[in-house]
Amino acid sequence: MKRRKARELILKILYQSDIKKESVKSILKDFWKNHNDEDEEIKEFVEKVAIGTEENIEFIDNLISKISKNWELGRMSYIDRNILRFATYEIFFMEDIPPVVSINEAIEIAKKFGGEESPKFINGILHKVKEEKEVRK
Repeated sequence: MKRRKARELILKILYQSDIKKESVKSILKDFWKNHNDEDEEIKEFVEKVAIGTEENIEFIDNLISKISKNWELGRMSYIDRNILRFATYEIFFMEDIPPVVSINEAIEIAKKFGGEESPKFINGILHKVKEEKEVRK
């Protein structure tokens, strides 16, 4: 459950960064002032994934764009786009998390924060991301 909460916080941070066009590190400074009750394990995971996603955003966005042929990244909702971004980061860069866990967590977060079609859309894209990673191994 800690990781689910952490992923929800990651979504909030990436969402703010995307809308405000500010760096994740800049968002994090103010973010922790309002979420200072989070334990260190959650904070570490949030920062690792949020910053890692931003540092690899070009690779991540190119991959998502390649996979979602009929959907330009800019046309996706901010929620869907940022769920896809952090889940793709987890799948490609966090070997300690099985891809299926990242996908399932992303789907659950999409059910909570996204639109009606978001869970199916995210599931389809992330399964292709997982396949792409397997091909590149």
